[in-house]
Amino acid sequence: MVEVKKRKGYTLTEMMMAVGIVGILFGVGAPILNQATKNFMMSTARMELQTEARSVMYLITRNLRQAQISTITISRYNSSQPYYSKITFTKQDGKQYSFYQNNKQLVMQFGSMNRVLSNNLRYLAFTFPESSDMEIISISMTLQKDIYEGQKKALHMASEKVRVMN
Repeated sequence: MVEVKKRKGYTLTEMMMAVGIVGILFGVGAPILNQATKNFMMSTARMELQTEARSVMYLITRNLRQAQISTITISRYNSSQPYYSKITFTKQDGKQYSFYQNNKQLVMQFGSMNRVLSNNLRYLAFTFPESSDMEIISISMTLQKDIYEGQKKALHMASEKVRVMN
């Protein structure tokens, strides 16, 4: 009987094949993983902006519907802000409200108290869509957020026209 010795270890060819396969997997997998990460960040930013825009729009329209029509003024916070980026009004209960853009912030002023509603504001406008009907106000805003590698995600939201009820 001839005894056969079992060899231990790997041949150079087997080792080179394993290294080649792992290299191909990393070469193809890294860009796919990078793209998946970017898509996740984009989706997350979009959801955050949508949630923020809806809550801010709800707050503005809810208060604006209760405004006294004769007290509504549309202006701007200061000369560095866009025209029509500030609205001031008094509600039926006598409390005065202002919503305005101050750089990237959307600010609500209630009496002497200021509250920042958003730090992602890019554009805000309050307009009267019909000059003959001062009871309807259109609100338009754009929110923008930095996401990755200098990229930004923007969300433009134009509300339906808000009818002032008082």
